[in-house]
Amino acid sequence: MSPRVARPLLAAAAAAVLVGLALLWGARIAANRFVYVSELGADGEPTAWAFRWALLLVAVAALTVAAEATPLRSRMRILALATPSVSLLIAGSAFALASQITCTSGCPLPVGDSFTWQDFTHTVIAVIGFAAACIAMLQVATARDHPKLARLSMVSAVVVAVVAGAGGILSLARFMQHLGGLLEFAATTVALLWLAILAVALLAAVPNRAAVPTGYASPVSGRAG
Repeated sequence: MSPRVARPLLAAAAAAVLVGLALLWGARIAANRFVYVSELGADGEPTAWAFRWALLLVAVAALTVAAEATPLRSRMRILALATPSVSLLIAGSAFALASQITCTSGCPLPVGDSFTWQDFTHTVIAVIGFAAACIAMLQVATARDHPKLARLSMVSAVVVAVVAGAGGILSLARFMQHLGGLLEFAATTVALLWLAILAVALLAAVPNRAAVPTGYASPVSGRAG
């Protein structure tokens, strides 16, 4: 991607993530009750429009960042089986689908008498998207030659994994679900802020063709200018 195209797209991606995050929190405040993120988009919810737009904005941002992050590689063999770009591509695609295939009223767990294919499909897609985003964080956290971005990504990955895991366990156990909802929102906030920061970091690393000599390597992507 040429610098002339990359700069505005990455700036728009960072802005899209922040707008999406603001929409989610605005919807959460408007709901005026303890809810999980997906409940905001459930059938019949007045906040469903905000949920759909938020996920679409995040999805587009993730796909844009994926296109520019292709040179990033993990130094760990197992994480290097795929690149952060591939993980973000999967996450972005999953979020786009989850924005359109939402859960039924109340977002019940798709088990037992409450099972529906709609809830099952939404849950699977959402889990895949979140897992892919966490893998992308770990891949960037172990990327070569990017210590500051790596440290930020590692902290974000640990926080998201621990907090989201705790929220998920509470949801499955159907215990203290108000706390589980708050934990899920906290994990989502950290993950989206990480994506916005990654977009800004890639933007800052885009070489200025007018000022940077041939052979310049981006401090983030390692590409020659």
